Amino acid sequence: MKKTILYSLLFILFSLQGFSQDFSLFEKKDFVQNNDTLPYRILFPKNYDAGKHYPMVLFLHGAGERGNDNEKQLVHGAKMFLEDSIRNKYPAIVVFPQCPQNSFWANISMRVDSVTNKRILVYKEDGEPTKAMELLLGLYRNLKEKYKPDEGRLYVGGLSMGGMGTFELARRLPDNFAAAFAICGGANTATAPQLKNTAWWIFHGLKDDVVNPQNSIDMAKALKDAGAEVKLTLYPEANHNSWDDAFKEP
Repeated sequence: MKKTILYSLLFILFSLQGFSQDFSLFEKKDFVQNNDTLPYRILFPKNYDAGKHYPMVLFLHGAGERGNDNEKQLVHGAKMFLEDSIRNKYPAIVVFPQCPQNSFWANISMRVDSVTNKRILVYKEDGEPTKAMELLLGLYRNLKEKYKPDEGRLYVGGLSMGGMGTFELARRLPDNFAAAFAICGGANTATAPQLKNTAWWIFHGLKDDVVNPQNSIDMAKALKDAGAEVKLTLYPEANHNSWDDAFKEP
């Protein structure tokens, strides 16, 4: 019995070690702007050739992964980009920035409904970017200058707070992104015309009790009405963690 437990513990240990080694392929970096720092992790294609122009993907995490450890932002999504089937077929530069604990990717406010006592997110149509968004904009420009990615294959996506940040980043950088994905996020529908030149795939769980799925439904309709190419995927049984289902999509 003791031997079985020991073997099990060793198996778990080696499994975790391998998992950690995989994540170490995402190199740790820091972007500094006006004395503020935005940690980020960057994954290069296998056999990276600095002379080539690769696609680039920005992935924006949710509120739970904020901080400055430069690790938590890899909790959701990073493993998918490490799979050989993905890396071999779609060589790309993949970047996971980490939002500071005291900031938010998107410029939103929150209020509580006096009747239902539920939290309501208010997405602003414009206004100054948050500190995190300012840093993200600077990082994006820095990455483009430094690594010279393929201008026609720039992508951004994220989940929850990162889904909201995805809509805002694409709005603040119109015509930059070929395509974007937003998982359980939302935005002000009035911004849709500024996003119409990006192709969108929007995901949401219909049982989401953190971010109202109607946010994604309304945003998808607004984008379609604005002339954007948009796909909406709803998961009837999924709660807020609809990214689990989204990451299984081809």
